[in-house]
Amino acid sequence: MKGIPAQFWSVKVDDVLRALQADAAGLSQEEAARRQDIFGPNTLGERRRTDSLTLLWGQFKSPIILLLIFAAVMAFFLHDRMDALIIFIILLASGLLGFWQERGSTRAMEKLLAIVQVRAAVLRGGQEVEIPLEEVVPGDVVILNAGDIIPGDCLILHSKDLFIDEASLTGETYPVEKAAGVTAAEAPLAERPNVLYMGTHVVSGTAQAAVVRTGRGTEFGQVSGRLKVRPPENEFERGVRRFGYLLMELTFIMLFGIFAANVFLRRPLLDSFLFALALAVGVTPQLLPMIISVNLSHGAKCMARQKVIVKRLASIENFGSMDVLCSDKTGTLTEGVVHIHSALDVEGNPSDKVMLYAFINAYYETGFLNPIDEALRNQPVKDVSAFTKLDEVPYDFVRKRLSILVSHGGQNLMISKGALANVLDVCSWAELAGGGRSELAQVRKKIEEQFEAFGRKGYRVLGVAWRDMGSATRIGKDSESDLTLAGFLVLHDPPKQGVGEVVAGLRRLGVRLKVITGDHALVAASLAGQVGMASPRLITGTEMRRMSDEALMRRAVTADIFAGIEPNQKERIIRALMKAGHVVGFLGDGINDAAALHASDVGISVDSAVDVAKESADIVLLEKGLDVLAAGVREGRRTFANTLKYVFMATSANFGNMFSMAGASLFLPFLPMLPKQILLTNLLTDLPEMTISTDSVDPETVDRPRRWDIRFIRKFMMVFGPLSSVFDYLTFGVLLWLLRASDAVFRTGWFLESVVSASLIVLVVRTRRTFYRSRPGRYLVMTTFMIIAVAIALPFSPLGKIFGFVALPARFLVWMAAIVAAYIISAEVAKKIFYRKVSIRR
Repeated sequence: MKGIPAQFWSVKVDDVLRALQADAAGLSQEEAARRQDIFGPNTLGERRRTDSLTLLWGQFKSPIILLLIFAAVMAFFLHDRMDALIIFIILLASGLLGFWQERGSTRAMEKLLAIVQVRAAVLRGGQEVEIPLEEVVPGDVVILNAGDIIPGDCLILHSKDLFIDEASLTGETYPVEKAAGVTAAEAPLAERPNVLYMGTHVVSGTAQAAVVRTGRGTEFGQVSGRLKVRPPENEFERGVRRFGYLLMELTFIMLFGIFAANVFLRRPLLDSFLFALALAVGVTPQLLPMIISVNLSHGAKCMARQKVIVKRLASIENFGSMDVLCSDKTGTLTEGVVHIHSALDVEGNPSDKVMLYAFINAYYETGFLNPIDEALRNQPVKDVSAFTKLDEVPYDFVRKRLSILVSHGGQNLMISKGALANVLDVCSWAELAGGGRSELAQVRKKIEEQFEAFGRKGYRVLGVAWRDMGSATRIGKDSESDLTLAGFLVLHDPPKQGVGEVVAGLRRLGVRLKVITGDHALVAASLAGQVGMASPRLITGTEMRRMSDEALMRRAVTADIFAGIEPNQKERIIRALMKAGHVVGFLGDGINDAAALHASDVGISVDSAVDVAKESADIVLLEKGLDVLAAGVREGRRTFANTLKYVFMATSANFGNMFSMAGASLFLPFLPMLPKQILLTNLLTDLPEMTISTDSVDPETVDRPRRWDIRFIRKFMMVFGPLSSVFDYLTFGVLLWLLRASDAVFRTGWFLESVVSASLIVLVVRTRRTFYRSRPGRYLVMTTFMIIAVAIALPFSPLGKIFGFVALPARFLVWMAAIVAAYIISAEVAKKIFYRKVSIRR
């Protein structure tokens, strides 16, 4: 297929198909599979590999781990081969545990993502099938409808009333009409009406098109490749990065300081290097990526049970820390099923003609599906066979009108339907009850009074108008003028049962709901009152147009409802709230919601949404409703709470133990622990922390949004790290002064106290409550006491000799129990004082 012209838009369709070695019936399954192997996945960048070898390598690519492996290799050839072998075995065991956990979480996520995968309809052997977007190949014939994403650069075979949103590529605000044909070779990108581009989407109409280019070979792929655009760092990722930097700074200070001190004390160079590296492994956040991955994956699985599918794992934490939720009202606050209340003429009388015209307009409409047209089509069947459709001007979010041209009894009639104010803008006349006409200006005041009366009751009002087009068989936007208003269509979408309690529940969770709707302010305010928003503060789209960004930022924070909002204003609202310091979620499912979904901290859509909305979202709800979303928020907060537990563990026992060991090495005539013993300590204390994703969470932990606070974590480290060291040094005193311990006994006693205290302190720092008042998860308890039992038994077993351990006297075990008990009690007291002071300062 090297013969495909570079300017394929300037070549006839048949010639392009011939060059693609394809035809209008599409490819066979076998040929598509062959091309998949040749062209690869239809993606804009390298797919993150999740095969087993890549995941396994990921456990060992830390610079400190690689340095330790290098030093162990040197020790194998120059020093004690058994010690080097043991270090290899411990590192391998630790890596395999991480690999096993991460592989399971990766497989689980792949299954969840498959549920909400965006797919493309293509012809394969003449039959329509749906495939994932990334499996589309050059030569495929795609079938496109409103809301669909264009899966590659395509040449239109045939289309009907096709309008494409190309804003993501050309910056063009309004949808562009497209049709089959041939365009000049030198035509610029924005002036090729026969070409569809990857990354754009269908606003209205239908088409079949041949895929010519995919992936990075597309116009969109070349732009993204040149810019090397990276997704913006979100709140959670920023917190992880800062915490990682904090621990890495401490790690390298310790690494170089201890190594230099041991060299100064003229200890063996290789032993000192191995010891320093082993200490660094003990405090470096090497487990953090795996713990986060497992936590997020477990959270995603729990959220899936709540009918919430996570597409981007890091968004779980943003979901939990979200304090503002922007949402439309249809399907969230309301049932999402539009009911036709009545069809009235301009004088307020029931009108069969208005209903017939509205039905014809909806029946022949070929744009994206919407609840209003669906409700009209479900009305008692009307015989419209005498009406023949000639043309259509699709609905767009600027005009807010839809016009259909039909032929009936020798008359070509244009019927327009849309938001009442927008229909009135193009009307000059109003049809009276007797069939006569009046100038619109004479009855406009009465029309507006009726509109306001319906709006105060929560009804939505559309205008229905018509115009005799004479012999015209085509219409355009400029045809929408000098229309005659036939009457109103009054619609009702009642609030969901119990939605008021759900809104109140979100408020109790610290999430403030802000409704963004295109409906009139009166309708939105009426609904707000019905769902428990007392005296809602409101901003209209008209007011927004007059506001500066700074003024909007101040007003948006206090507003409850944004009414009469245009699509491009949604993104502006989201950015204003984020600039004011809020973590903002946006719930949307329409064609016009993609920009706002992209801009928000967490974009939320529904499985029934159009492709472009679902693709833009971070989280997809299998059921649209605030109750489902509230359950997801709680789960997101549980996941974040469990991630922070690992942070607190790493900054208390682990950091304290390594700090104690580093200090001890300066005054002891021998290394306080051998490198293999430090790594074994690290491995054993890591095991309980791997179960933290299943731990229970205190109710108060999920009652409000929480964010990463590095200053808080640093303070926590400065209190609980040294506290841990105090009891480590007590252990040193018992071993050196009471027991007169040899180097082997000292190392064994220190190992045992380190593992037991580090395992038990987990049960203290995991909660703000007294540890016995907060029930930990079953797996955390089981692994904690299993590790304690293993640590106590190890020195008395044959395996203990391999690690250099010896049997300990019984009185040391008594002393150790007393020291550990005192440590737990002191940690509880310190925790109580620490959180009280932190709460006062905040």
